[in-house]
Amino acid sequence: MTNDKADFTQGSILKKLVAFMMPVLGALILQAAYGAVDLLVVGRFGSTSGLSAVSTGSQVLNLVTFVVVQFAMGITVLIARYLGEKKTQQIGAVIGGGAIVFAMISVVLLFVMVCFAHPISVLMQAPAEAVDLTASYVRICGGGIFFIVAYNLLAAIFRGLGDSKSPLLFVLIACIVNVFGDLILVAGLHLDAAGAAIATVLAQALSVVFAIVLLLKKDLPFTITKKDFRLNSQCKRFLAIGLPLALQEFLTQVSFLALCAFVNRLGLEASSGYGVACKIVNFAMLVPSALMQSMASFVSQNVGAGKPKRAKKSMFTGIGVGLVVGCLVFMLVMLKGDLLAGFFSTDPAVIQNGYDYLKGFAPETIVTAIMFSMVGYFNGNNKTIWVMTQGMIQTLLVRLPLAYFMSIQPNASLTKIGLAAPVSTTVGIILNVGFFIYFTRSQRRESEKQQ
Repeated sequence: MTNDKADFTQGSILKKLVAFMMPVLGALILQAAYGAVDLLVVGRFGSTSGLSAVSTGSQVLNLVTFVVVQFAMGITVLIARYLGEKKTQQIGAVIGGGAIVFAMISVVLLFVMVCFAHPISVLMQAPAEAVDLTASYVRICGGGIFFIVAYNLLAAIFRGLGDSKSPLLFVLIACIVNVFGDLILVAGLHLDAAGAAIATVLAQALSVVFAIVLLLKKDLPFTITKKDFRLNSQCKRFLAIGLPLALQEFLTQVSFLALCAFVNRLGLEASSGYGVACKIVNFAMLVPSALMQSMASFVSQNVGAGKPKRAKKSMFTGIGVGLVVGCLVFMLVMLKGDLLAGFFSTDPAVIQNGYDYLKGFAPETIVTAIMFSMVGYFNGNNKTIWVMTQGMIQTLLVRLPLAYFMSIQPNASLTKIGLAAPVSTTVGIILNVGFFIYFTRSQRRESEKQQ
């Protein structure tokens, strides 16, 4: 273990969890700011078509990013597990193998996003006025996908090592670059959605360079050699953890893409309003997301050290923290949703449509606090097959059918469509409580056998 702060197996759970989570939260806030700044600047200085293009295009980019993040969770969990087990000599092979696998993923994503940008935009049912701009946004982001994938791999490595502050530093630099890039390319050169995409890629590229420099200078508890950079035995281990999570996240994000397509059928103003609401939702979900990512490292390290009871207590601690914040965010979204939407657009119709969606989505800010902490706990215990299964049930049997049903009603509204998210999450909580009881009993039986 490099230092006491990175050792999650002793001391106050609340203090250590919050201390580790806060930089993770800060990094997530800055990442969300990428898209928010793009939307804000395009909404103020671009066109309504450009706003819709960034809204729809960012949904595609979110799918790719979130799937990569969940895939990289396998790296985080495995590194934390080896730290807990005092097997640091295995970590170099994990990182080297991960670099090769994620490079291969980047090549595939580059081809798909660059060559099929227009069909993807049409599939997303982008409004006719915004199809070309959406395709341009997707194509440019696809051209820089290597940097987006590399950043998330590096962040996963740092967090697996118990270091959540370093990712915060290099994403802060990237965010600053993105803000200036948007102002220059969109507000100054009037490149609209394309300018926002270029600024995002440049910002991510700088964050990757900074992260690599930071990793090379860091005092690591292990060594990395050239022989580690190959498809090795560790690849199978982190793939076994990360693949189910990536598939589950893919289906979740596809459901949101489908939701975006449902909304796009309601017109340009509804599309833009939904895009504005999604940026607010991204911020509203930051604390639960930070808890989930932090929980995976925290739990995995304790499980590796043979402290399952402490791992379980950390989950309940996370739920408590999440519920306090979730209730506050719920009130803010319900009471001041129109004011929040006004930050991203000056069009009254767009603002109202955004607020309408937020009213239906608002309960999600509370139920997700429970859901994400439980998911983080199961991830840390390598129960990613279950995480994938419950995610598929939520997505395929609840969220998508309900959202589609709401969108085809004669009196279809964004508020009713927005309800699909909290309803599906509530179903997920019920499923996870049942699995938690089963898992706890299995642990107890296993412990009794060993005695």
